[in-house]
Amino acid sequence: MILFYQISISFYCLAIKIAALFNPKAKLWLDGRKNIFDKLEEVNSTDNIYWFHCASLGEFEQAKPVIEKLGKQDPTIKFLITIFSPSGYEFAEKYHAADYVFYLPLDTPSNAKRFIELVNPKKVFFVKYEFWYNYLFQLRKNKIPTYLISGVFRQHQIFFKWYGSTHKKMLSFFTHFFVQNKKSKNLLNKQGYNNVTISGDTRLDRVYENSLNPKSPPLIKEFIGNKKTIILGSSWSNEEAILIDFIEFTKEDLKFIIAPHDIKKNRIKSIEKLLTNTHYIKYSDATEKNISDCSVLLIDNIGILANTYQFTDIAFVGGGYSGALHNILEPASFGNVVLFGPKHQKFHEAEELINANGAYEIKDIDDLIGIANLLFTDNNLSDTQQINKEYILQGRGASNKILKQLEL
Repeated sequence: MILFYQISISFYCLAIKIAALFNPKAKLWLDGRKNIFDKLEEVNSTDNIYWFHCASLGEFEQAKPVIEKLGKQDPTIKFLITIFSPSGYEFAEKYHAADYVFYLPLDTPSNAKRFIELVNPKKVFFVKYEFWYNYLFQLRKNKIPTYLISGVFRQHQIFFKWYGSTHKKMLSFFTHFFVQNKKSKNLLNKQGYNNVTISGDTRLDRVYENSLNPKSPPLIKEFIGNKKTIILGSSWSNEEAILIDFIEFTKEDLKFIIAPHDIKKNRIKSIEKLLTNTHYIKYSDATEKNISDCSVLLIDNIGILANTYQFTDIAFVGGGYSGALHNILEPASFGNVVLFGPKHQKFHEAEELINANGAYEIKDIDDLIGIANLLFTDNNLSDTQQINKEYILQGRGASNKILKQLEL
Protein backbone atom coordinates (compact mmCIF):
# COMPACT_ATOMS: atom_id res chain seq x y z
CA MET A 1 0.00 0.00 0.00
CA ILE A 2 2.92 2.35 0.64
CA LEU A 3 3.99 1.78 -2.98
CA PHE A 4 0.56 2.98 -4.14
CA TYR A 5 0.98 6.06 -1.94
CA GLN A 6 4.34 6.87 -3.55
CA ILE A 7 2.87 6.40 -7.02
CA SER A 8 -0.07 8.67 -6.19
CA ILE A 9 2.36 11.39 -5.07
CA SER A 10 4.19 11.12 -8.40
CA PHE A 11 0.93 11.37 -10.34
CA TYR A 12 -0.09 14.36 -8.23
CA CYS A 13 3.15 16.14 -9.13
CA LEU A 14 2.62 15.38 -12.82
CA ALA A 15 -0.95 16.71 -12.65
CA ILE A 16 0.26 19.95 -11.04
CA LYS A 17 2.87 20.41 -13.78
CA ILE A 18 0.21 20.02 -16.46
CA ALA A 19 -2.25 22.28 -14.64
CA ALA A 20 0.44 24.95 -14.21
CA LEU A 21 0.40 25.51 -17.99
CA PHE A 22 -3.01 27.20 -17.70
CA ASN A 23 -3.84 27.54 -13.98
CA PRO A 24 -2.15 30.45 -12.11
CA LYS A 25 -2.61 28.84 -8.69
CA ALA A 26 -0.96 25.60 -9.84
CA LYS A 27 1.89 27.63 -11.31
CA LEU A 28 2.37 29.39 -7.97
CA TRP A 29 2.41 25.97 -6.25
CA LEU A 30 5.13 24.81 -8.62
CA ASP A 31 7.19 28.03 -8.68
CA GLY A 32 7.15 28.25 -4.87
CA ARG A 33 8.98 24.94 -4.66
CA LYS A 34 11.72 25.76 -7.16
CA ASN A 35 15.17 25.59 -5.54
CA ILE A 36 13.43 24.97 -2.23
CA PHE A 37 16.38 23.14 -0.69
CA ASP A 38 18.72 25.99 -1.58
CA LYS A 39 16.37 28.26 0.36
CA LEU A 40 16.28 25.83 3.27
CA GLU A 41 20.06 26.18 3.60
CA GLU A 42 19.40 29.54 5.34
CA VAL A 43 17.88 27.75 8.32
CA ASN A 44 20.19 27.57 11.32
CA SER A 45 19.66 23.95 12.35
CA THR A 46 21.28 24.54 15.74
CA ASP A 47 18.42 26.85 16.75
CA ASN A 48 15.53 25.74 18.92
CA ILE A 49 13.24 25.26 15.93
CA TYR A 50 9.56 24.39 16.24
CA TRP A 51 8.10 23.41 12.89
CA PHE A 52 4.40 24.05 12.15
CA HIS A 53 2.88 22.62 8.98
CA CYS A 54 -0.44 23.99 7.67
CA ALA A 55 -2.35 23.06 4.54
CA SER A 56 -3.61 26.56 3.82
CA LEU A 57 -4.90 29.78 5.35
CA GLY A 58 -7.52 28.21 7.61
CA GLU A 59 -5.04 25.86 9.25
CA PHE A 60 -2.49 28.66 9.51
CA GLU A 61 -5.03 30.68 11.51
CA GLN A 62 -5.44 27.67 13.81
CA ALA A 63 -1.69 27.51 14.35
CA LYS A 64 -1.29 31.17 15.31
CA PRO A 65 -2.61 31.05 18.92
CA VAL A 66 -0.31 28.13 19.75
CA ILE A 67 2.69 29.77 18.10
CA GLU A 68 2.16 33.04 19.95
CA LYS A 69 1.69 31.41 23.35
CA LEU A 70 4.76 29.23 22.85
CA GLY A 71 6.76 32.31 21.84
CA LYS A 72 5.80 34.11 25.04
CA GLN A 73 6.58 31.05 27.12
CA ASP A 74 10.01 30.46 25.55
CA PRO A 75 11.62 33.33 23.59
CA THR A 76 14.41 31.03 22.37
CA ILE A 77 12.03 29.20 20.03
CA LYS A 78 12.42 29.88 16.31
CA PHE A 79 9.24 29.17 14.37
CA LEU A 80 9.44 27.54 10.97
CA ILE A 81 6.16 27.37 9.06
CA THR A 82 5.50 25.31 5.97
CA ILE A 83 2.42 25.76 3.81
CA PHE A 84 1.03 23.46 1.16
CA SER A 85 -1.27 25.91 -0.66
CA PRO A 86 -0.31 29.25 -2.28
CA SER A 87 -3.30 31.00 -0.68
CA GLY A 88 -1.95 30.24 2.78
CA TYR A 89 1.65 31.07 1.90
CA GLU A 90 0.84 34.69 1.01
CA PHE A 91 -0.33 35.32 4.57
CA ALA A 92 2.23 33.19 6.37
CA GLU A 93 5.23 34.98 4.86
CA LYS A 94 3.96 38.28 6.36
CA TYR A 95 3.39 36.81 9.81
CA HIS A 96 5.35 38.65 12.49
CA ALA A 97 6.02 35.58 14.65
CA ALA A 98 7.45 33.43 11.84
CA ASP A 99 11.21 33.15 11.57
CA TYR A 100 11.10 30.98 8.45
CA VAL A 101 8.30 30.35 5.95
CA PHE A 102 8.52 27.82 3.11
CA TYR A 103 6.37 25.78 0.83
CA LEU A 104 6.44 22.13 1.87
CA PRO A 105 8.49 20.12 -0.64
CA LEU A 106 6.63 17.24 -2.23
CA ASP A 107 6.32 14.23 0.08
CA THR A 108 8.93 11.85 -1.31
CA PRO A 109 11.36 9.77 0.81
CA SER A 110 14.40 11.76 -0.35
CA ASN A 111 12.72 15.15 0.12
CA ALA A 112 11.51 14.28 3.60
CA LYS A 113 14.91 12.97 4.70
CA ARG A 114 16.75 16.02 3.38
CA PHE A 115 14.21 18.46 4.83
CA ILE A 116 14.48 16.99 8.34
CA GLU A 117 18.28 17.01 8.15
CA LEU A 118 18.39 20.68 7.11
CA VAL A 119 15.76 21.95 9.54
CA ASN A 120 16.47 19.69 12.53
CA PRO A 121 13.25 20.65 14.37
CA LYS A 122 12.96 20.09 18.10
CA LYS A 123 9.17 19.75 18.00
CA VAL A 124 6.73 19.46 15.10
CA PHE A 125 3.06 20.38 14.81
CA PHE A 126 0.77 19.30 11.98
CA VAL A 127 -2.48 21.26 11.92
CA LYS A 128 -5.91 19.63 11.53
CA TYR A 129 -5.87 17.56 8.31
CA GLU A 130 -2.35 17.34 6.92
CA PHE A 131 -0.85 13.84 6.87
CA TRP A 132 2.29 13.14 4.81
CA TYR A 133 3.70 9.65 5.20
CA ASN A 134 7.38 10.23 4.39
CA TYR A 135 7.71 13.31 6.59
CA LEU A 136 5.97 11.61 9.49
CA PHE A 137 8.11 8.49 9.02
CA GLN A 138 11.35 10.51 9.12
CA LEU A 139 10.21 12.43 12.19
CA ARG A 140 9.47 9.20 14.03
CA LYS A 141 12.75 7.65 12.84
CA ASN A 142 14.65 10.66 14.24
CA LYS A 143 12.66 10.55 17.50
CA ILE A 144 11.35 14.10 17.03
CA PRO A 145 8.14 14.77 19.04
CA THR A 146 5.30 15.27 16.58
CA TYR A 147 1.82 16.55 17.43
CA LEU A 148 -1.48 16.94 15.63
CA ILE A 149 -3.36 20.03 16.79
CA SER A 150 -7.04 20.92 16.23
CA GLY A 151 -7.47 17.48 14.70
CA VAL A 152 -10.85 16.24 13.49
CA PHE A 153 -11.57 12.60 12.66
CA ARG A 154 -14.72 11.16 11.11
CA GLN A 155 -15.78 7.57 10.52
CA HIS A 156 -15.73 7.83 6.72
CA GLN A 157 -12.07 8.95 6.56
CA ILE A 158 -9.50 6.64 4.98
CA PHE A 159 -7.84 5.92 8.36
CA PHE A 160 -10.83 3.81 9.31
CA LYS A 161 -11.33 1.92 6.02
CA TRP A 162 -10.09 -1.59 5.20
CA TYR A 163 -7.93 -0.16 2.40
CA GLY A 164 -6.42 2.60 4.54
CA SER A 165 -3.41 0.73 5.98
CA THR A 166 -0.88 3.38 4.90
CA HIS A 167 -2.89 6.15 6.53
CA LYS A 168 -3.48 4.06 9.65
CA LYS A 169 0.28 3.66 9.86
CA MET A 170 0.69 7.44 9.81
CA LEU A 171 -1.31 7.69 13.03
CA SER A 172 1.33 5.65 14.82
CA PHE A 173 3.96 8.29 14.03
CA PHE A 174 2.35 10.98 16.21
CA THR A 175 3.50 11.61 19.76
CA HIS A 176 0.15 13.07 20.79
CA PHE A 177 -3.18 14.05 19.25
CA PHE A 178 -4.98 17.25 20.25
CA VAL A 179 -8.49 16.88 18.82
CA GLN A 180 -11.50 19.14 18.62
CA ASN A 181 -14.24 16.83 19.88
CA LYS A 182 -15.18 13.61 21.64
CA LYS A 183 -16.10 11.80 18.39
CA SER A 184 -12.52 12.22 17.19
CA LYS A 185 -11.11 10.92 20.46
CA ASN A 186 -13.40 7.88 20.42
CA LEU A 187 -12.39 6.97 16.86
CA LEU A 188 -8.70 7.13 17.76
CA ASN A 189 -9.27 5.18 20.96
CA LYS A 190 -10.96 2.40 18.96
CA GLN A 191 -7.80 2.17 16.84
CA GLY A 192 -5.76 1.69 20.02
CA TYR A 193 -4.49 5.25 20.41
CA ASN A 194 -4.86 6.62 23.92
CA ASN A 195 -2.40 9.50 23.48
CA VAL A 196 -5.33 11.80 22.79
CA THR A 197 -6.49 15.03 24.43
CA ILE A 198 -9.74 16.83 23.64
CA SER A 199 -8.38 20.36 23.48
CA GLY A 200 -11.04 21.99 21.31
CA ASP A 201 -10.46 24.20 18.30
CA THR A 202 -7.67 26.78 18.47
CA ARG A 203 -9.62 28.91 15.98
CA LEU A 204 -11.95 29.84 18.85
CA ASP A 205 -8.98 31.37 20.66
CA ARG A 206 -8.02 33.20 17.50
CA VAL A 207 -11.40 34.68 16.64
CA TYR A 208 -12.05 35.65 20.25
CA GLU A 209 -8.74 37.53 20.46
CA ASN A 210 -9.47 39.26 17.15
CA SER A 211 -12.94 40.27 18.33
CA LEU A 212 -11.55 42.13 21.34
CA ASN A 213 -9.67 44.74 19.31
CA PRO A 214 -11.03 44.74 15.76
CA LYS A 215 -10.03 47.34 13.22
CA SER A 216 -12.77 49.51 11.80
CA PRO A 217 -12.87 49.32 7.99
CA PRO A 218 -13.41 52.77 6.44
CA LEU A 219 -16.97 53.67 5.41
CA ILE A 220 -18.67 50.55 6.77
CA LYS A 221 -20.27 52.37 9.70
CA GLU A 222 -21.39 55.18 7.40
CA PHE A 223 -23.01 52.65 5.09
CA ILE A 224 -24.89 50.78 7.83
CA GLY A 225 -25.97 53.72 9.96
CA ASN A 226 -28.42 52.37 12.56
CA LYS A 227 -30.04 49.70 10.38
CA LYS A 228 -29.96 45.94 10.80
CA THR A 229 -27.55 44.39 8.32
CA ILE A 230 -27.19 41.04 6.59
CA ILE A 231 -23.74 40.24 5.24
CA LEU A 232 -22.88 37.62 2.67
CA GLY A 233 -19.34 36.53 3.56
CA SER A 234 -16.91 34.65 1.27
CA SER A 235 -19.82 33.96 -1.05
CA TRP A 236 -20.19 31.90 -4.19
CA SER A 237 -22.91 32.10 -6.84
CA ASN A 238 -25.42 29.94 -4.92
CA GLU A 239 -25.52 32.21 -1.90
CA GLU A 240 -25.48 35.35 -4.04
CA ALA A 241 -28.51 34.29 -6.08
CA ILE A 242 -30.52 33.47 -2.94
CA LEU A 243 -29.63 36.68 -1.11
CA ILE A 244 -30.30 38.93 -4.11
CA ASP A 245 -33.73 37.30 -4.57
CA PHE A 246 -34.33 37.99 -0.88
CA ILE A 247 -33.26 41.63 -1.24
CA GLU A 248 -35.86 42.14 -3.96
CA PHE A 249 -38.53 40.30 -1.93
CA THR A 250 -38.16 41.66 1.59
CA LYS A 251 -40.08 44.62 2.97
CA GLU A 252 -37.75 44.93 5.99
CA ASP A 253 -35.69 48.13 6.17
CA LEU A 254 -32.29 46.47 6.01
CA LYS A 255 -28.80 46.99 4.69
CA PHE A 256 -26.90 44.28 2.80
CA ILE A 257 -23.20 43.63 2.28
CA ILE A 258 -21.92 41.16 -0.30
CA ALA A 259 -18.29 40.08 0.09
CA PRO A 260 -17.56 37.39 -2.55
CA HIS A 261 -14.79 34.86 -2.08
CA ASP A 262 -13.44 35.64 -5.53
CA ILE A 263 -13.11 39.33 -6.39
CA LYS A 264 -11.80 39.01 -9.92
CA LYS A 265 -13.36 41.54 -12.30
CA ASN A 266 -15.51 38.99 -14.12
CA ARG A 267 -16.97 37.73 -10.81
CA ILE A 268 -17.75 41.25 -9.63
CA LYS A 269 -19.42 42.03 -12.96
CA SER A 270 -21.55 38.89 -12.74
CA ILE A 271 -22.81 39.97 -9.30
CA GLU A 272 -23.48 43.49 -10.55
CA LYS A 273 -25.74 42.06 -13.26
CA LEU A 274 -27.83 40.42 -10.55
CA LEU A 275 -28.00 43.69 -8.64
CA THR A 276 -29.48 45.78 -11.47
CA ASN A 277 -32.81 46.16 -9.63
CA THR A 278 -31.18 47.32 -6.38
CA HIS A 279 -29.53 50.51 -5.23
CA TYR A 280 -25.99 49.24 -4.77
CA ILE A 281 -22.44 50.58 -4.73
CA LYS A 282 -19.04 48.93 -5.01
CA TYR A 283 -16.68 49.52 -2.11
CA SER A 284 -14.01 50.82 -4.49
CA ASP A 285 -16.43 53.54 -5.68
CA ALA A 286 -17.74 54.49 -2.25
CA THR A 287 -17.23 57.82 -0.48
CA GLU A 288 -18.72 59.35 2.65
CA LYS A 289 -21.14 61.29 0.45
CA ASN A 290 -22.53 58.46 -1.67
CA ILE A 291 -22.40 55.35 0.49
CA SER A 292 -25.15 55.92 3.04
CA ASP A 293 -27.95 56.23 0.48
CA CYS A 294 -27.33 52.73 -0.94
CA SER A 295 -28.99 49.60 0.36
CA VAL A 296 -26.35 47.15 -0.93
CA LEU A 297 -22.57 47.37 -0.60
CA LEU A 298 -20.50 45.12 -2.86
CA ILE A 299 -17.04 44.49 -1.42
CA ASP A 300 -14.55 44.29 -4.29
CA ASN A 301 -11.30 44.24 -2.33
CA ILE A 302 -9.66 41.91 0.19
CA GLY A 303 -8.73 42.28 3.83
CA ILE A 304 -11.81 43.84 5.44
CA LEU A 305 -14.36 41.03 5.75
CA ALA A 306 -13.31 39.71 9.16
CA ASN A 307 -13.51 43.17 10.73
CA THR A 308 -16.77 44.05 8.97
CA TYR A 309 -18.61 41.38 10.95
CA GLN A 310 -18.46 43.59 14.05
CA PHE A 311 -21.08 45.88 12.48
CA THR A 312 -23.44 43.28 11.04
CA ASP A 313 -26.27 41.21 12.53
CA ILE A 314 -26.74 38.17 10.32
CA ALA A 315 -23.94 36.48 8.35
CA PHE A 316 -24.76 34.19 5.43
CA VAL A 317 -21.42 32.40 4.96
CA GLY A 318 -20.37 30.92 1.62
CA GLY A 319 -19.24 27.42 0.72
CA GLY A 320 -22.18 25.55 2.20
CA TYR A 321 -23.43 24.40 -1.18
CA SER A 322 -20.16 22.78 -2.23
CA GLY A 323 -19.12 21.21 1.07
CA ALA A 324 -16.28 23.74 1.55
CA LEU A 325 -17.87 25.98 4.15
CA HIS A 326 -15.86 29.10 4.96
CA ASN A 327 -15.13 30.41 8.44
CA ILE A 328 -18.33 30.73 10.47
CA LEU A 329 -16.53 31.37 13.76
CA GLU A 330 -15.43 34.87 12.76
CA PRO A 331 -18.99 36.21 12.43
CA ALA A 332 -20.15 34.21 15.44
CA SER A 333 -17.44 35.85 17.59
CA PHE A 334 -19.07 39.22 16.94
CA GLY A 335 -22.53 37.87 17.74
CA ASN A 336 -23.82 37.44 14.20
CA VAL A 337 -26.53 34.87 13.62
CA VAL A 338 -24.93 32.48 11.13
CA LEU A 339 -26.55 31.02 8.00
CA PHE A 340 -25.05 28.58 5.50
CA GLY A 341 -25.93 26.02 2.83
CA PRO A 342 -26.87 22.36 3.44
CA LYS A 343 -23.45 20.73 2.92
CA HIS A 344 -21.93 21.44 6.34
CA GLN A 345 -21.60 17.94 7.79
CA LYS A 346 -17.77 18.04 7.80
CA PHE A 347 -17.81 21.09 10.07
CA HIS A 348 -18.65 20.17 13.63
CA GLU A 349 -18.88 23.84 14.67
CA ALA A 350 -21.75 24.22 12.21
CA GLU A 351 -23.55 21.27 13.75
CA GLU A 352 -22.96 22.59 17.26
CA LEU A 353 -24.24 26.07 16.43
CA ILE A 354 -27.34 24.63 14.76
CA ASN A 355 -28.02 22.50 17.83
CA ALA A 356 -27.60 25.57 20.04
CA ASN A 357 -30.04 27.56 17.85
CA GLY A 358 -27.33 30.02 16.89
CA ALA A 359 -27.14 29.00 13.23
CA TYR A 360 -29.51 27.90 10.48
CA GLU A 361 -29.26 25.85 7.31
CA ILE A 362 -30.48 27.63 4.16
CA LYS A 363 -31.44 25.44 1.21
CA ASP A 364 -33.26 28.05 -0.86
CA ILE A 365 -34.96 31.45 -0.86
CA ASP A 366 -37.95 30.10 1.09
CA ASP A 367 -35.66 29.04 3.93
CA LEU A 368 -34.08 32.48 4.05
CA ILE A 369 -37.46 34.21 4.10
CA GLY A 370 -38.66 31.95 6.90
CA ILE A 371 -35.55 32.38 9.04
CA ALA A 372 -35.54 36.16 8.52
CA ASN A 373 -39.17 36.36 9.63
CA LEU A 374 -38.32 34.32 12.70
CA LEU A 375 -35.28 36.41 13.63
CA PHE A 376 -36.99 39.76 13.17
CA THR A 377 -39.86 38.76 15.49
CA ASP A 378 -39.78 39.91 19.13
CA ASN A 379 -36.28 39.45 20.61
CA ASN A 380 -35.26 36.41 18.55
CA LEU A 381 -32.40 38.20 16.80
CA SER A 382 -30.71 39.48 19.95
CA ASP A 383 -31.28 36.17 21.78
CA THR A 384 -29.67 34.20 18.96
CA GLN A 385 -26.76 36.61 18.75
CA GLN A 386 -26.07 36.09 22.45
CA ILE A 387 -26.03 32.31 21.94
CA ASN A 388 -23.17 32.65 19.46
CA LYS A 389 -21.16 34.97 21.69
CA GLU A 390 -21.50 32.44 24.51
CA TYR A 391 -20.43 29.61 22.20
CA ILE A 392 -17.15 31.41 21.47
CA LEU A 393 -16.60 32.33 25.12
CA GLN A 394 -17.22 28.78 26.36
CA GLY A 395 -15.08 27.21 23.64
CA ARG A 396 -11.89 29.15 24.30
CA GLY A 397 -8.80 27.61 25.85
CA ALA A 398 -7.58 25.05 23.31
CA SER A 399 -4.14 26.69 23.09
CA ASN A 400 -3.67 26.62 26.86
CA LYS A 401 -4.63 22.92 27.00
CA ILE A 402 -2.05 22.13 24.33
CA LEU A 403 0.70 24.05 26.11
CA LYS A 404 -0.14 22.42 29.40
CA GLN A 405 0.20 18.95 27.86
CA LEU A 406 3.50 19.86 26.18
CA GLU A 407 4.99 20.66 29.59
CA LEU A 408 4.44 17.10 30.82
